[in-house]
Amino acid sequence: MGKKDKKKGKGAEKTATKTEKKANQKLKKEMAARGEEDIDALIAKFVEEDKAKTAVTEELVPPPSKRTSFTLTANPDKDQLIFFGGEYFNGSKTFLYNDLFFYTMKQNRWLKVSSPGGPTPRAAHQAVAVSQGGGQLWIFGGEFTSQSQSQFHHFKDLWVFHFNTKKWEKIGAVGGPSARSGHRMVAVKKQIIVFGGFNDNTREYKYFNDVYAFNLETYKWNKLDVVGNAPCPRSACTMVPLSDGRVLIYGGYSKEKVKKDADKGITHTDMYFLSPDKHDTTGLKWKWQSVKQAGVKPSPRCGFSLALTTGDKAVLFGGVYDEVDDEEELEGVFYNDMHLLDLMKPTWHPVTVSGKKELGMEKKRRRKKKDGEEAENEDDDDDGDQEEVEEKMEGMKVDDGEKVISDDGVFTVTVGPSPSGVDSGNKNPGAEAGNVDVFLPPPRINAGMVVKKGILYLYGGMYEDGDKQLTLNDFYSLDLNKLEEWNTIIPLDPADMEWFESDSEDEDEDDMDDEDDDDDDDEDKEEESDNGDKNMDVD
Repeated sequence: MGKKDKKKGKGAEKTATKTEKKANQKLKKEMAARGEEDIDALIAKFVEEDKAKTAVTEELVPPPSKRTSFTLTANPDKDQLIFFGGEYFNGSKTFLYNDLFFYTMKQNRWLKVSSPGGPTPRAAHQAVAVSQGGGQLWIFGGEFTSQSQSQFHHFKDLWVFHFNTKKWEKIGAVGGPSARSGHRMVAVKKQIIVFGGFNDNTREYKYFNDVYAFNLETYKWNKLDVVGNAPCPRSACTMVPLSDGRVLIYGGYSKEKVKKDADKGITHTDMYFLSPDKHDTTGLKWKWQSVKQAGVKPSPRCGFSLALTTGDKAVLFGGVYDEVDDEEELEGVFYNDMHLLDLMKPTWHPVTVSGKKELGMEKKRRRKKKDGEEAENEDDDDDGDQEEVEEKMEGMKVDDGEKVISDDGVFTVTVGPSPSGVDSGNKNPGAEAGNVDVFLPPPRINAGMVVKKGILYLYGGMYEDGDKQLTLNDFYSLDLNKLEEWNTIIPLDPADMEWFESDSEDEDEDDMDDEDDDDDDDEDKEEESDNGDKNMDVD
């Protein structure tokens, strides 16, 4: 009985392979009829062009071009940020990149390093940097999209860039994750751990919740043996390591079939710990644990950026949520609010940027008398010592409902009530109470965000304006120790935003009968759902 089942399984696998092969051949013919080159041929061209490179070159260059779904990684040993890959869609064509930049924070300089034999252009990959071997940048997976976005190729290759030699190395280890993008990857001790992601070949899609580990010493892949209640398959979640060896997973996005030609997008807001088995010496046995979140959680969203900072804390920025209006059409609500996540508890707190005080302005604070009555504002000079003690008291309540959250004097932020969703503009949520007009970077998804030495850096991403998908290349920093104001390193230039697709609709559509309108609405909704999945999953 077992042998028959085994043969049946192999037969089904062969049938699926033949079906996919026929579908690929049909797609190639369709692409050729439209004058579009096959995606495999495009990738092969990039490989051949790369072979023409013979030497490593370095040059000071302007900042990277507009793009989304790239990786921005902090160098663990230097005051540098590392920028790789990404994509740009202007409404007519899609452009993929495989350029490598090093941003030096003190000098505000971009160094482009071109090294032969590197990864092909891609987006929605993942990157981690480690100190091992003189410093290394590891890249896994991602996707390549044809110019018309009608073809997709997902990668399962693993690369390492060596800082000391400035050379790429392709790792030929077998047994790793399948081809995917939108996954997440972190470095934990001597391992790189990969979770989730998706694969979409335009005919069908699949989401993953498997977990793999790559050993940085043995250069071997292993699929982890994980017990417990696992997260459902998803992409575009957040994955951060904790100091005690655990890994936290939050949120994400997936789709499911509701009928033959219709999908339903799901925005996940659940949280899990992935914990190593304390009694296991192989490093391969782990356990899933569902987590109850405390505090004021962010509203449901995808495509947000989350950066790890000191003291097992992380900062979340932005994201998007698809709302359904009265006509059952999807409309993306974009955010530019910030939240602090205490990873150990775990507890959420909304974060408010206060605004920089003018020089010479007297510092004032509110205090209470012993009998509970509010006293008049007094100078900080009189009560500096008391204020310092109060700032270090975690969870201390203030009159206006705010709290002071301290990280042992390393990372201190003031957090207030949860702001409402922001769908446009760049006004600081929660600042109205103090009548302070504080600048915030505009809303976005799939941006690059990282913390280095207490400074939060935010670069690029994408924002939707109606049917337009506007890709950004603005650049900001925020001192997390002060939270006074965002520093604009590269301003957003609205005049530089380009979109070549016509905004107008065919006039004939207005004359269509109700039945045709309903059919078109369903098709539009499905198309918007697919586009939303693309936007949120690719990073």
